Amino acid sequence: MREVDQKLLDFAVNESFNENDYYVSSSNYFAKNIIQTWPKWEKKIINITGEKYCGKTHLSKIFKIKSNALYLYSNKINNNSIKQIKLYNSIIIEDLDESFDEKLLYSIFNLVEQDNKYLLISSIKPIDTMKFKLPDLVSRLKNCIIAKIEQPDDDLIYAIILKSFSDRQIKLDNKIIDYIIKRIARSYSKMQEFIYKIDELSLKKKKSINFKIIKEIIN
Repeated sequence: MREVDQKLLDFAVNESFNENDYYVSSSNYFAKNIIQTWPKWEKKIINITGEKYCGKTHLSKIFKIKSNALYLYSNKINNNSIKQIKLYNSIIIEDLDESFDEKLLYSIFNLVEQDNKYLLISSIKPIDTMKFKLPDLVSRLKNCIIAKIEQPDDDLIYAIILKSFSDRQIKLDNKIIDYIIKRIARSYSKMQEFIYKIDELSLKKKKSINFKIIKEIIN
């Protein structure tokens, strides 16, 4: 984990995962619409995929409340988890990657299909492009709905900046936000790094966020 990622995780922020706080734009419309239309899914297994900090966890939290789903982090799942999964009609697997046990994942897929359950998987990389080798699993992965969250447009960047500082109980002037939008990289990770640095510098200098602090971070 990069140092900035560790700092972002350690930084005390009361982040809201309320559905009303999730801003929809062309970048994430498809993924949000899938959550909104549950349980009328075309297929029982959905993969929400996208860059780190793009809002996958927020959608997972919304789905958890909406469907009373079992929420599991992929690195905490083992064979004993199957017993727990059997008790729920909806399951969430957060942060799946190629290190996950192939046979266990195939067993989960089978269970979901046999018992007519719903499975939401979040991942940075689309699951149908992951380098799994088990033929039956590879076939199943190709039969899932992939909902990719694209790079943020200006509207979404504006909303993310507002929410991120609102979570930190910080108010920004609209002129400052407009200035940031015109200069910030179109990347969720870069945005979160930028927001963290602004907040950190403001706290160190014990000053409110102004154009001088913004310019210092950008430069």
